[in-house]
Amino acid sequence: MKRKILTIPLLLFIVLATDAQIYQFRGPNRDGKFPESGLLKEWPENGPELLLEYEGIGAGYSSVITNGKYMYASGRIGNEDYLTCIDFEGNRKWQVAYGKAWDQSYPDTRSSPTIEGDRIYIISGVGELISLNAETGEINWKINVDKEYQAEWHTWGVAESPLIVDNQVICSAAGALTTFVAFDKMTGEEIWKTPGTGGQRSYVSPVLHEFNGKDYILGASASDFFIVDPDNGEIKTSYKYFDSSLWKWQPKGMIWANSPVAKGHMVFLSIGYDYPAKMLKVNDDVTSIEEVYTSSLLDNHHHGMIEVDGYLYGSYWVHNNAGNWACLDWDTGEVMFDEQWNSKGGLVYADGLFYVYEERRGNVALVQPDPSGFRVISSFRIEKGTGPHWSHPYIFDGKLFLRHGDVLMVYSLT
Repeated sequence: MKRKILTIPLLLFIVLATDAQIYQFRGPNRDGKFPESGLLKEWPENGPELLLEYEGIGAGYSSVITNGKYMYASGRIGNEDYLTCIDFEGNRKWQVAYGKAWDQSYPDTRSSPTIEGDRIYIISGVGELISLNAETGEINWKINVDKEYQAEWHTWGVAESPLIVDNQVICSAAGALTTFVAFDKMTGEEIWKTPGTGGQRSYVSPVLHEFNGKDYILGASASDFFIVDPDNGEIKTSYKYFDSSLWKWQPKGMIWANSPVAKGHMVFLSIGYDYPAKMLKVNDDVTSIEEVYTSSLLDNHHHGMIEVDGYLYGSYWVHNNAGNWACLDWDTGEVMFDEQWNSKGGLVYADGLFYVYEERRGNVALVQPDPSGFRVISSFRIEKGTGPHWSHPYIFDGKLFLRHGDVLMVYSLT
């Protein structure tokens, strides 16, 4: 009897330890949807209450991620990528250099941290995958994935945020040697790698999506969309999105930064630059992909799109410094609205409303999802920080987390 009594708590501990909540880029499911409730349905004239402002996180476009105890933000300081841990009183607990920053075109940090339990995972601008202790910032392990697996960079290095799947952390080191690699999240040891498929690295953060009761990794190189079995790294099927007759600037692949948007067996791909977006359908046994429709309108740049109640919302590319907002019928691709509001920008969703962060002037808006038009309820403007407003908003515990360049801001949504 003693043996059984001691074993049950141990099993419970193992289950709890392996089922810790994950805090990551664009929310729990990486789809831009945050499971919040009781949030304000409109804001005061000057915006929601500013709870905290912190300057000194380094230059970057990555999202602020929180686990409720601390806030974590990556940024470039000098030639290094740093991760900064800040408490909710505005005190810096630690700031750690974790890898070499991208030092060429648009060098500022773009990878957001992924947090699970007492560990943080992040990728440097040159493809170093790092595990750190969430409490102390101490580095647990580190591997230069892009160097060791011969990944081939596109124009701006690495922008991927790590994906955790069970005991694995996934990295998209596309090149001749491999396309995706899974590492043991506790040790950094390789678990599996896919065959090489050629092409360059994309800027896409892979996502998990369920087909027929099983989770699969949806990811991309700069030319192809892949569905991968996380159990063994098998590429179940793929789709060549790259058409050299339509994309003539780079012969090996496209500037592809958006994660796929998936619902049921349908997957939407979009990259901006007037390149046609595609709705795909995956067959029942996840072995083939067919095109459903093409959208010449919703070419989302790198800001994310969201499906709500059978409609797909997001901004689209007019040119690098301008864009408009649109809604498509998810099933048919019919354009429901096409409207201008400042410029293109990031989009997340919580408690029935959209939170929009426009890239050019830093306007932040609360928007009602409505296929008949872009319905702004309230808005305000970010005044601090420098550079484009490219960071995706993050929402947790009734708070909105934004960053502009070197400045982190936290607003109350209740």
